[in-house]
Amino acid sequence: MTELNQSPSTENVRPSWRALLSPLSDLLVILGGALLVWRAWVIGEQLLARGVDIYLDLPPLFASWAPHTGPGTVPAILLALLVVIAGPTVAARLRWGPLLAVTYPVTLGWMFSLTMIEGWDFGVVTKLSNPKNYLAEIDRVETVSSMLSGFTERILLEPGSWAVHVSGHPPGVLMVFVWMDRIGLGGGIAASVMCMLVGSTTVLSIATTLRALGEEHVARAMLPFGVLLPGMVWMGVSADAMFAGVVTCGVALLAVGTTRGDRFGDLAALTSGLLLGFTLYLSYGLVLAGLFALVVLALTRRLRPTLFAVAGVVVVVVLFTVHGFWWLEGYELVRIRYYQGIADTRPYSYFVWANLACVVLVAGPAVLASLRRLATAPRRLELGARLLTVAALVAIAAADLSGMSKAEVERIWLPFTMWLAVPCAMLPRGQHRWWLAAQALLALLINHLVITRW
Repeated sequence: MTELNQSPSTENVRPSWRALLSPLSDLLVILGGALLVWRAWVIGEQLLARGVDIYLDLPPLFASWAPHTGPGTVPAILLALLVVIAGPTVAARLRWGPLLAVTYPVTLGWMFSLTMIEGWDFGVVTKLSNPKNYLAEIDRVETVSSMLSGFTERILLEPGSWAVHVSGHPPGVLMVFVWMDRIGLGGGIAASVMCMLVGSTTVLSIATTLRALGEEHVARAMLPFGVLLPGMVWMGVSADAMFAGVVTCGVALLAVGTTRGDRFGDLAALTSGLLLGFTLYLSYGLVLAGLFALVVLALTRRLRPTLFAVAGVVVVVVLFTVHGFWWLEGYELVRIRYYQGIADTRPYSYFVWANLACVVLVAGPAVLASLRRLATAPRRLELGARLLTVAALVAIAAADLSGMSKAEVERIWLPFTMWLAVPCAMLPRGQHRWWLAAQALLALLINHLVITRW
């Protein structure tokens, strides 16, 4: 009799409590994220008022407050509406190949529209060609071989040293722009277009990784959220967008290669090793991207393609080393160079938590809500998606605690933060359009209220 009396009560009460608590919990998490951003701004302004040179006009972002509109305003709004209204349905119903074919131009169009809100000249032409950036050093490179052999000699801050961004990275990124220049694709426009073209593949590669791991339903649910992730504000015209594209493509090829048993799988695994090996020479911090590769290898556990992937990495490392650049030496010099500049006056005690406020803005409210669900009910997300999300969080935490990423992480961590779209697949299907609208609104507000430097 007791069981009969309690059963109806349990069935009736629990769903109602869950229905009430879930949106309330989401709201609390989002308010917590907003509070973190607000505190980072307040404390940052206080540091500036005390004369601490944190080299930020609008902490915690590397940006300036400047409400504006631009040629990209209307296209960006229209594309956002298109993804919000049609995205979930198209992602669920369209065949896989056509789905990827549709997603790429929409992602590229959204990224380009956001960039054009700041105008053609500032948004596209000049961002990569300022005196501190990579293109400024192309004329100093006689040959790629000589550049590699003497690269470390110009890292430390002294007469004749590389520009800030070149000295702060391995030589791979400068090599890319030098090669482009040598084949007639020099200048800021070509560099910007290349970064956007490569960066726009990031969402497709993450989805391909999930599908190769047998989690296509997660990939489909994630795709619209990947497109509208607020981080797209910084993906446009940023070398870090290129880094993100190369990293995710390498991980996707590794997933494809290790889940096939044919020669195509071997080729995919070898190519993934070449790409992931090259990422080590795009940015020192991308060594943390190895966590995504380790997740894939742990889930697939196949020796043959793993060996092909490792061989690809070894080939890249050997080629750079033979031509005179030793990665560990470069990293040690960069640690010194980092504190010869503005990092010396940027307090670790502030940025170690203010950096996370930047992550909140890059990720958006949908990611915060999905991470809350992942923390409370992890098994509702497939294992591969779960581990890839954890890998992204661990990479962000490691980069943050290292002290080598004080500010500007809204773009520097894009190769990691873009993976945070994955757990958005956990959000209730009936709420997807509302969450997508919130993501798009945040991206549009950021891009119209501030001028981003990158």
